[in-house]
Amino acid sequence: MTDSRVLAKLRAGGFVRVAGQSRLADPWLTEVIGRIGYDCVWFDMEHRDFGYDVLAPVSLACRHTGIDLMVRVLKTGYDAPMRALEHGANGIMVPHCRSAEEARQWVEWVRFPPLGKRGLDGAGADADWGMADTRAHIRHANEQVFLALQIEDREAVEQIDEIAAVPGYDLLFIGPGDLTLSYGVPLEFDHPAIEAAYAAVARAAAANGKWWGSTSGTPAAAQRLVDRGARMFTAGGDHGALVNGLRSSFEAFSAVKQAG
Repeated sequence: MTDSRVLAKLRAGGFVRVAGQSRLADPWLTEVIGRIGYDCVWFDMEHRDFGYDVLAPVSLACRHTGIDLMVRVLKTGYDAPMRALEHGANGIMVPHCRSAEEARQWVEWVRFPPLGKRGLDGAGADADWGMADTRAHIRHANEQVFLALQIEDREAVEQIDEIAAVPGYDLLFIGPGDLTLSYGVPLEFDHPAIEAAYAAVARAAAANGKWWGSTSGTPAAAQRLVDRGARMFTAGGDHGALVNGLRSSFEAFSAVKQAG
């Protein structure tokens, strides 16, 4: 069984740098991310068409390099977090958590009793393929799996105190793009309403013993998040690296001219 690097750093008072892996499910890329020094891979199943079968090799590459695998799951129900965890994820991210009732439901699905109602298999990657002591596996899963709920909707911000008070999850993660759409100010990330939403989430998280985080497109944006109390931020990803890298290369090679 593998301890969570994310939880270790958060519990020690540090912050976490996350790399997005949302285009290429190849484990070699996951290993590269780990060898670079990131703390966590954010593997996106919400907006991409990955199947659960790709998680096992990606998880293996995470374990090999000592980083966490956080899966943003499809909101299909109980099977979504269960399958991700049994394939080796040690972090679950839930998109668009809109109420305390929904937060409690995800806690039930992710945590074993007495904290939740997760069902036991004990033969997956998270239980060392059945070689771990089952009781130890149950304790380990409840202590070393983190659950992040995304705050991406105005209605969630309006209920943020109730959501933050729900026990059993670890982190609130603001999704700024959808949040601006929900407030009717598309992509106006500095709008006063969005600034107020961030402040509300930060206050509620601190008041209820939760951590919080968000996406960041630049080091300056990440620093601003940390200065406001955020403990998790994105620091690049495969989609942007591929698109921007190829664009930069094409522009650089445009200087090559035909002779004569």
